[in-house]
Amino acid sequence: MKCHGFTLIETVVVLVLLAMCATATTPVFIAWRVRDEVDARANALLGTLAYARNEAIRRKVRITVCRIDAARNCLASGASCPSGFTDWSCGWAVVAEDPGVQRLLRAQPALDDVAIVSTLTAMTFSPPAGQAIGVLRSFDFAPRAASAAMRGNVWRRCIRIAAAGRARISDGACGAAS
Repeated sequence: MKCHGFTLIETVVVLVLLAMCATATTPVFIAWRVRDEVDARANALLGTLAYARNEAIRRKVRITVCRIDAARNCLASGASCPSGFTDWSCGWAVVAEDPGVQRLLRAQPALDDVAIVSTLTAMTFSPPAGQAIGVLRSFDFAPRAASAAMRGNVWRRCIRIAAAGRARISDGACGAAS
């Protein structure tokens, strides 16, 4: 009687090959995940800025995008996030400044893996045209715990906001901290 199947040696060879493939692809997967997190965070802020500008035009009130704490309250200039960082990684909120009352319209949760650096602590859009108030309106996005291989411009994103309130995203650093 002839048996069909795999020998122990054949099985071990296949397992070794699978282990080698997994070892070779792990750094690529980690790099992909980090780049995806940076892109997703940049696109989330870009969408929030567009939403805030449109709401300022539609509601005819000042709309502010600000860094927030765990209770979704706007943080003061220089205040740290609950994680201890002083950048925008603690999340942000869109707040409508109705006469005498501030209403939360939208909030984005914290993500400490991506550093979001800007000299701004809040961004205000004013009616009737949704113009941005403030200077040096830009944001730098980069992986927080980047290895030496992840420190180049290919890993970074930049959002710049024009005086008219329109935001654009681009690859690379924009020098928001300088």
